[in-house]
Amino acid sequence: MKHAMSWGFWRVPESQLRLLGPVRGREILELGCGAARWSVALALKGAHMTGLDVSPVRLAQARLWMERAGVEFPLVEASAESLPFPARRFDTVFCDWGAMTFVDPYRSVPEVARVLRPGGIFAFSNSNPLRSVCQDRVRDRMSRSLLYEYFGLHRMEYPEQEVDFQLTFGEWIRLFRENRFVVDELIEPRPAPRATSTFLSPREVAWARRWPLEVIWRLHRVSGPTPRRSRRTRN
Repeated sequence: MKHAMSWGFWRVPESQLRLLGPVRGREILELGCGAARWSVALALKGAHMTGLDVSPVRLAQARLWMERAGVEFPLVEASAESLPFPARRFDTVFCDWGAMTFVDPYRSVPEVARVLRPGGIFAFSNSNPLRSVCQDRVRDRMSRSLLYEYFGLHRMEYPEQEVDFQLTFGEWIRLFRENRFVVDELIEPRPAPRATSTFLSPREVAWARRWPLEVIWRLHRVSGPTPRRSRRTRN
């Protein structure tokens, strides 16, 4: 579990960024938990965890990690676009390159706002919008030129039917404000000179030393009416 609580491609430790704050006794939801290594590590620190993922295979892996660690918490098979929890259920919602990459933010952000308590933390990492306009989606490689239009970013389709979602920075902030979120931090991690990544090619690592590949958001929800469940996707 050495690197379980680390953010993004460069595995920046949560102990350094402190995005989640104190976790002991807090009700925390991990979106797109996968094998739930983050959730298991947080449970060992005294957090009351819930893991959510759309994949039953990944949830089966999560149960193995829970058993090995000697912890137990709910694992829920569902989409982050329609969270099966009551309003104001959690103190913190987060994901590290999880569901926020693969679900429509016009549905997921209102859902997170609905299940968070006032003052609750929402933290997540995903692709940087700059990466989204410079990544060749057919050959899966980074370009030094802009390949796609920045304005109108939303649904991005890749070969083999993979779909990711992305917004412009301005649209992310508008969506956050609409759902009563305040941005506390926006971090664009840069790899150290000798950094490597098991997720990226050497060429991508070299690209990331000049331009940001990913972004980490940390927000909190302010008091106000609980947002309603989202019923639509914007074009």
